[in-house]
Amino acid sequence: MQVEIKVWLEDIEKAIAEINEFLPEPRNFFEFEKDIKTKRAIERNIEIIGEAMSRILKVEPDIAISDSRKIADTRNRIIHGYDSVSDDVIWLIVVRYLPILDQEIKEIKKENG
Repeated sequence: MQVEIKVWLEDIEKAIAEINEFLPEPRNFFEFEKDIKTKRAIERNIEIIGEAMSRILKVEPDIAISDSRKIADTRNRIIHGYDSVSDDVIWLIVVRYLPILDQEIKEIKKENG
């Protein structure tokens, strides 16, 4: 695996860790919805995840990450369609899809040392 891909995978892992730090347990959508600073910080980290994934896909288009193209596209949607991104969508990404992404990255890193 190329060094750049390892760096980008680390960037994704760091962004996921930050998101998890921003949302203390128990997770509560209604508290999240009211906290503009947390929402913006999470959106920014999702943008970082999407940009890193986009860079990975340019080098390794067949990387074993579920929905890798959708992850990259989400970054574009947040940046370019900021007014159409709902809190519900961001919340769904955080609670349903980021844990899967985090696990897949850990597996890839484990397999590639």
